[in-house]
Amino acid sequence: MTGHAGEAKPPRCSAKDCRAPAEWAIRWRNPKIHGPERRKVWLACDEHRAFLSDFLGRRDFPRDVVPLADLDAEQGTGADGGAGPAGG
Repeated sequence: MTGHAGEAKPPRCSAKDCRAPAEWAIRWRNPKIHGPERRKVWLACDEHRAFLSDFLGRRDFPRDVVPLADLDAEQGTGADGGAGPAGG
């Protein structure tokens, strides 16, 4: 990453204040408000993968974790990289 205009930045971990490159995609949904067809995606580095997945699991949210490269191949682009919880 050199910061040139128009150059895409690599996906980053969704854990608060983490700037590490994402290696994992955590696909999840809140079953109280979304049906099975709607899933959100958090990105995770190796260090925060378990923390983010456990955070969702404690809330009984259905989730699965896949390598980011697999998600990119499925979607043809990348994940949204939405912000995850604080901590880790």
